[in-house]
Amino acid sequence: MLENDVIVIGGGAAGLFCAIEAGKRGRNVLVLEHAESVGKKISISGGGRCNFTNIYTSAENYISANPHFCKSALARYTPSDFISLVEKHNIAYHEKKLGQLFCDGSSRQIIEMLLRECESAGVEIRFRCQMLSVKREKETFRVETNQGSFVSSSLVIATGGLSIPTLGATDFGYHIARQFGLRIEEIRPALVPLTFNSQTQGQLTELSGISLDAVVDCLGTEFSENILITHRGLSGPAILQISSYWQPGTPISINLLPTEDAFDILQRNCNPEIELVNLLAQYWPKRFAQVWCQLYAASKLVRQYGERELHDISHKIHHMRLTPSGTEGFRKAEVTAGGVATSELSSQTMEARRAPGLYFIGEVVDVTGHLGGYNFQWAWASGYVAGQYA
Repeated sequence: MLENDVIVIGGGAAGLFCAIEAGKRGRNVLVLEHAESVGKKISISGGGRCNFTNIYTSAENYISANPHFCKSALARYTPSDFISLVEKHNIAYHEKKLGQLFCDGSSRQIIEMLLRECESAGVEIRFRCQMLSVKREKETFRVETNQGSFVSSSLVIATGGLSIPTLGATDFGYHIARQFGLRIEEIRPALVPLTFNSQTQGQLTELSGISLDAVVDCLGTEFSENILITHRGLSGPAILQISSYWQPGTPISINLLPTEDAFDILQRNCNPEIELVNLLAQYWPKRFAQVWCQLYAASKLVRQYGERELHDISHKIHHMRLTPSGTEGFRKAEVTAGGVATSELSSQTMEARRAPGLYFIGEVVDVTGHLGGYNFQWAWASGYVAGQYA
């Protein structure tokens, strides 16, 4: 049986960062990782270049049953703090758009940076370590694994969520939370493509591959970015963002000309012989204009429409309503929404209120970021905070 000050279960972004911070305090830290390597989600993020933070991070970029919970951690470890660490390791990076920072090279650079920091802080990492059970024994935690028993005074759960199961996602973190009597907010896929019933999907199939600038709205929240039509439904940044807010049975509204006034375009059209489909094809891909007209407005010469018809057409352009039948699920979700209820944790330490010495950080907690580096910043921030106390 090996004794440690801190055991961190999960060698992802949050777990490694927590281990580093605890190690810097002179704590004897052990990271238990069930895979053969750490940082698997880091490695595939940002198309392999790791969108490691967002310079515009604020609490408004996160979804949680308690929207204030994340403020403390985000204030204590900021994007500037992580950027300083990246620069310390001479990793070149760039801003892609909307404050999103990516490595110029490979996401592997971020993983290697974290491993170097772990080594410097004296952190031990065990790979291919399968968790069998966790038990509380007086003032310590005993973790039984396929590599033996490990005991620590502090235990940090950094096992992530259920998204992308091909990378080894499990429900272990939620299982431990329930074991210690902690409440779990409903778990669901987030940042995930939306799917539709067979009729709607049949209408969209021939448009697969088309991308459009749009504003997508659901339940009063809207995002302005690209949408992408796929052979299974809708994807693209705006759709992934809105998926975190979508609820089953709820329609979404898509503004297909977000920077124009459709009625004004239709009314001031100066070509008396142009058909609606050809006019719209000046703003959209022609194939999309053709299918849209088939579904929403039988195309004829624009001058042949009455004013009420033009108002109706422009309304449909700015408010195309579709009701998804579901999502692509955890298989395609970038993150998991919901998780360990924030009411069960201290926002100052990430420690479980009813289980002293037990900490939850990262994606397993009910704090879910928008697309664009925000979830990594939550991983760094929550890991940093727990690392100051574990």
